Amino acid sequence: MREGSLDAPTRHLLDWQDPAFTDAAALDAEMRRVFDICHGCRRCFNLCASFPRLFDLVDNAGPGELDAVPSAAFKTVADGCTLCGLCFMSKCPYVPPHPWAVDFPHLMVRVRAAERARSGTPFAVRQMAETDRNGTVAGMVAPLANWAAKTGNRLTRPLLEKAAGIHRDAALPRFHGHTFVRRAAAEPVAVNTAAPAYGRRRAVLYATCSVNYSTPSIGLAARAVLARLGVETAVAYPGCCGMPKLEQGDLAGVSAAAARVARGLEPWIDQGYDVVALVPSCALMLKTEWPLMVPADAPHRAAVDRLARATADLSEYVVDIARREGLADGLGPLPGGVALHIACHARAQNIGQKAAEMLRLIPQPDLTVIERCSGHGGAWGVRRENFPVALTVGKPVAAKAATAGKRFLASECPLAGPHIAQGMRTAGADAVPDPLHPIELFARAYGIDVREG
Repeated sequence: MREGSLDAPTRHLLDWQDPAFTDAAALDAEMRRVFDICHGCRRCFNLCASFPRLFDLVDNAGPGELDAVPSAAFKTVADGCTLCGLCFMSKCPYVPPHPWAVDFPHLMVRVRAAERARSGTPFAVRQMAETDRNGTVAGMVAPLANWAAKTGNRLTRPLLEKAAGIHRDAALPRFHGHTFVRRAAAEPVAVNTAAPAYGRRRAVLYATCSVNYSTPSIGLAARAVLARLGVETAVAYPGCCGMPKLEQGDLAGVSAAAARVARGLEPWIDQGYDVVALVPSCALMLKTEWPLMVPADAPHRAAVDRLARATADLSEYVVDIARREGLADGLGPLPGGVALHIACHARAQNIGQKAAEMLRLIPQPDLTVIERCSGHGGAWGVRRENFPVALTVGKPVAAKAATAGKRFLASECPLAGPHIAQGMRTAGADAVPDPLHPIELFARAYGIDVREG
C-alpha cells in the first residue's frame, strides 16, 4: 500500500437508505477508523474547528490515545464541520481511490443524519433550512424584516438569539420583496448581436434562494454580462438546492429538492440551454452532491445525472466563453484593485480559481487572491455557539483582505463576503468596502450599473 495517493480524488455514493448508515455501532466504528487516520496525519490542522478539536481530544486522552476517547466526545468534532469540503479536495492524501477511502465531510453528513434519526433536529434549527418559505415571507415585509435582522438592533437581535439560536452579532442576509425572478421577468435585456458568442449559446440561470431573495444584484449582473457576451438567457427557480438540509443531515429532504429542481430545469435542457448556477454552493449540489445522494432507483435519477452534466458555475461559464468564443469589446480597468476570496464550494468543484481567471480578463488586473475558508459555513456560522468560532477560522482571510489595501472586496459566496467584511471590522480595519460578487465587478468593468432596487 502506498503512503498517500497521487490519483485524482473520487467519491463514493452515500447509501443513506441503508439501515447501517445511521446504526450507532457501525457509525462509531467508522468514526474511530477515520479519526485514527486523521490524528496520525494532521495535515488538516488549520482548516476548521473540527480537526483541532479532534487532535485535542486525542492528545488529552493520555497513552490510550483515540481508544481512550469516549464516543460521546466525538460530537464536538462533528459540530465543528462546516461541510466546506476542503479537507477532501485539497488536503487529504487518503481519499478514494486510496484503499483507506477517507471522506471526512461525508462522514460528518452521516453523523448528522444519525443524530437526526436518533433525536430529531431542533425546531428552530429546522426552520432555518426552509429557505423558500423564509424568503417569501420575509420578502413580503422586507423593510421590517431587514430592520429586525440588522446587526446592532438591541431590541430584536437578543430575542432572535434566544428564540432561534442565531448569534446577536452575526450579520444576516437582507431580503427583497422584488426578487431576482420577478425583476428578470419585468426587465428584459438586449442581447449583443455583435459579440463572438452570439447565436452559439443559450443559458438558463438557476436563481438559487440566496440570489433570488437576498442578493438579486448578482443575478442581474450575471444576466447583463451574459447578454453583453452575446448569450441569450432565461431565469428559472424551481426551488432551493437543499444545501441547508444537507447541513442538518436531512438527506431525504435533499433528494426531494433534487427531484423538484432537476425536473424543473429539464425542459430547458431539452431546448439546448446550458444551466448556470449563480452560487458555488448550489453549483456543487447540482454537479456533485446530488449524484452521490439520489438513490439509483429514484424516478428522478436520470434527470439529476443529466442536470449535473449540463451545469456550470457562473465564473466557470464566463471563462469558458472567453476561451471558446471570445469576449465582447468594451471591458475597462477597475482602478484600486480587488481582494478576491475564492469560495470553498468553488474549490470543492475542482475547477480551479475561475473567479480569479475571470477578473484577470479585465484590463490591468490588480488582484490579491485569498484561497482559504472564510469560516462562515452557511447557516452553521450564524448560530450562537458557532459564530465566535466562525470569526476565528476566518481571521486569516479578514487580515489578508485588510492588508491588501484594495478598493474592492469580492467573494463568490454571498454569505462569505459579508462575513469577511465583518471580520475586518471586528479586527479594527479602517475602511471596509462593501463585498461584491466577482460578476458584479465584471459588469462594472463593462460599464454596466446594476442596482438592487
